[in-house]
Amino acid sequence: MIIANNVSKKFGKLKALNNVSVTCNKGECIALVGPNGSGKTTFIKSILGMVVPDSGFITFNGKNIVHDWLYRRHIGYMPQIGRYPDNMTIGQVFNMMKDIRSDGKNGQTDESLAEKFGLNELLHKRMRTLSGGTRQKVSASLAFLFDPDVLILDEPTAGLDPVASEILKEKITGEKSKGKLILITSHVLSELDDLITHIIYMQDGNLLFHKKIGDLQKDTGEQKLSRAIASVMLKK
Repeated sequence: MIIANNVSKKFGKLKALNNVSVTCNKGECIALVGPNGSGKTTFIKSILGMVVPDSGFITFNGKNIVHDWLYRRHIGYMPQIGRYPDNMTIGQVFNMMKDIRSDGKNGQTDESLAEKFGLNELLHKRMRTLSGGTRQKVSASLAFLFDPDVLILDEPTAGLDPVASEILKEKITGEKSKGKLILITSHVLSELDDLITHIIYMQDGNLLFHKKIGDLQKDTGEQKLSRAIASVMLKK
């Protein structure tokens, strides 16, 4: 579904991505992990077309994304920090996105996550008045709103309370069961144990490994994701 082929990107002297090649398929829930500055965000932005690689290319369903920008309508993106017009209400933000993305599947939207988060009772609230956690709920709800085939979630549970975090994880699990491709970045690896099928580990712009979780557990003898990754890194 998404294939990166020898993707490289420099910002000045910093090599953010160094010949990264991965294949991400339908039905996979992939953890994209690594330390700060490893290239995770640059890689995500490259997939989204927000960063143009210096070399290499990315395809979405077999088409080079440089020549087919409409592929982005099939992706739901939750940024780590959502930025919205301060004076707009939650309801206005949702309506604005519906107007912009009028190309949804048969005009249908998925507002179940917003409902479970209780955002329907807060539609009159202006964005500048919201707590960080409520902003995260808005960002998450918008990512799922148009029933996309691919979900890219950047630190999705950051700032969420335990109940909201569980609601979001249940939603992710449900979307995975529908055969969607899901990419998740997170520093809280314990949050991912029950969700992911594959892991991509990056460091200093390099892809160190891309494995099925079962293979990683078998190779390391560790069941917990955090311990499995620590085991791999200690051997390098």
